[in-house]
Amino acid sequence: MAKVMQKTDVVIVGFGWTGAIMAKELTEAGLSVVALERGPMRDTYPDGSYPQVIDELTYSIRRKLFMDNSKETVTIRHTVNDTALPYRQLGAFLPGDGVGGAGLHWSGVHFRVDPVELRLRSHYEERYGKNFIPDGMTIQDFGVTYEELEPYFDFAEKVFGTSGQAWTVKGELVGKGKGGNPFAPDRSDHFPLPPQKNPVSAQLFQKAAWDVGYHPYDLPSANTSGPYTNPYGCQMGPCNFCGYCSGYVCYMYSKSSPNLNILPALRQEPGFELRAGAHVLKVNLTDDKKLATGVTYVDAQGNEIEQPADIVILGAFQFNNVRLMLLSGIGKPYDPKTGEGVVGKNFAYQNMATIKVYFDKNQHFTNPFIGAGGNGVAVDDFNADNFDHGPHGFVGGSPFWVNQAGTRPIAGVSNPSGTPNWGSQWKAAAADYYNHQLSMDSHGAHQSYRGNYLDLDPTYKDAYGMPLLRMTFDWQENDFKMTHFMVGKMKKIAEAMNPKAINVQVKSPGTHFNTVSYQTTHLNGGAIMGTDPKTSAVNRYLQSWDVHNVFVPGASAFPQGLGYNPTGLVAALTYWSARAIREQYLKNPGPLVQA
Repeated sequence: MAKVMQKTDVVIVGFGWTGAIMAKELTEAGLSVVALERGPMRDTYPDGSYPQVIDELTYSIRRKLFMDNSKETVTIRHTVNDTALPYRQLGAFLPGDGVGGAGLHWSGVHFRVDPVELRLRSHYEERYGKNFIPDGMTIQDFGVTYEELEPYFDFAEKVFGTSGQAWTVKGELVGKGKGGNPFAPDRSDHFPLPPQKNPVSAQLFQKAAWDVGYHPYDLPSANTSGPYTNPYGCQMGPCNFCGYCSGYVCYMYSKSSPNLNILPALRQEPGFELRAGAHVLKVNLTDDKKLATGVTYVDAQGNEIEQPADIVILGAFQFNNVRLMLLSGIGKPYDPKTGEGVVGKNFAYQNMATIKVYFDKNQHFTNPFIGAGGNGVAVDDFNADNFDHGPHGFVGGSPFWVNQAGTRPIAGVSNPSGTPNWGSQWKAAAADYYNHQLSMDSHGAHQSYRGNYLDLDPTYKDAYGMPLLRMTFDWQENDFKMTHFMVGKMKKIAEAMNPKAINVQVKSPGTHFNTVSYQTTHLNGGAIMGTDPKTSAVNRYLQSWDVHNVFVPGASAFPQGLGYNPTGLVAALTYWSARAIREQYLKNPGPLVQA
């Protein structure tokens, strides 16, 4: 028999960026809020204590901050004709575990979104015609515009303490010759902080990109270029380029995280409570399944608890949001055979390629162990629809960048092709090339397809006896066309540097999705937003079409993957949704958009 807690106005599942933003916005509105985080309590202290935290074995190799696959995981298969098997060892993607979620261990690259990607299907049909989009590609418009979201992008950057250079502010050109991005949409204000300093590798990339006619710019970084106090009164210190960003807690209080930038302010709110070690099993619904009454979870002692609430926010990691909706019976599950249903639809990822460039010993760089997670130089000439896709026959674009985040001692060594993988020759090559190389990435948007989706696994269960989520996913022809085109364009930058050797890491046509090698943790879709309940799980305010007091923020709402990292758009959409709850829903609870 579950223990029933005192009712709260709002219960939030997960305490990463979306959970923290929702908690702050809704407590400001005078609501009582309980946030439930399945993992342990984490914070800069003691989890980021120096020097213990700069430990590659503990964090990068043994995955201290990431999902515990012994308790919960996903099963993976390439097609509906394959047998899905559990993902038992983290590799391709690394969901977070504990307070802060993936927002604690992320790198800090903090983009907005290209406006085209918010209305991708409409844009492609208007520019290239409906037949340009391949059969089986299920891309959709988000149902919200950049202009509507711009104030929330601006506020999120101020909360995060983002470092960067605007191109235009209120229509005024401010970024030419200063590291601004000429492809960026207009902004209402400058970045809170100027760009971070760039290491030599990024400077070489910048010069080579200019030389081949591209338009390099400074990456927007949620790693501070100086001391900063955000609108909530939370303080940040300047980044010291220690090289321990992605996968680590920032001991310098320099990388934005929910723990650093929002939680200290929330602790001052008498109406807020955070419970760690609270694993949510399901959202509880009324008999007619039209209203949520709260959630049921298992606490750290193994007790089953029911937390009643008037509003339920699903703010967990992308695929955990989808799984909770499926387990709770919220929305119609997607069926790839008929194309009907919405929950699990349009699962998408990211389409990556990498070029490693090696130089002679007389070409020196900043020590590669120096780095910051969000720092670097990027090129947007082939992102979104900044070029004519017509002759090339694929959908999607990609930024290119050099992001020197820090080369650590265990897994950071890279040698040219043909070097033995061990022994004296490997050691000699490592010594020769460690200070004489750089790496550049094509980040790559990833489109959604009819056959890539999420559902509940019929065989495997988690530690609590609940069905695991099943991921059916593989690369498609459009993905190969796009990434090979991007590598060709990016390779021009590499060749302009006159290197000694170039290694290209790109998917060959016909290659299957591989769970072993890390790519990104930028998983998208499954609970997508839109304007039609027949093709989307949540409306433009991230409100469930079926259960109006359930809101589902996060990258699960993206109808397809972006060229950019998702966190900036996730934050803006969460502020947009929270504002709709505060200004519309609380005054008149019910659907914010009529079906």
